Amino acid sequence: MNYILFISGGELVLVMLLALLFFGAKAIPDIAKTLGKGMREFRKATNEIKREFDEQTSDIKRDISEVKSAVNRETDNIKHSLDDVSSTVDRETEKIKRDFDDATNPADESEETKKVIEDHPED
Repeated sequence: MNYILFISGGELVLVMLLALLFFGAKAIPDIAKTLGKGMREFRKATNEIKREFDEQTSDIKRDISEVKSAVNRETDNIKHSLDDVSSTVDRETEKIKRDFDDATNPADESEETKKVIEDHPED
């Protein structure tokens, strides 16, 4: 079953016979030539539309790619800034924690403190 434009072999033979009867043997080559030109023009127009569509979509794809790249760059910049802020906060938190620990757990008395206490016994 070979279909050409949804026409079976028997239907194609019938169409050719009808064309031969209506137009005659001399007109058939001109009709075929005209149909061939029409088919070429149709294909040419179809290819032109397809090319134009591809050009337009490639422009849109390029624009989308540029926007995506810009968004990714900005996202990376924001992440980097947040990492910097986070590390600064972590350092400051550790510093405050050490200062608090130092304040609540006094170190061993220094030599000077011992000397002052020895020189001035409780009155």
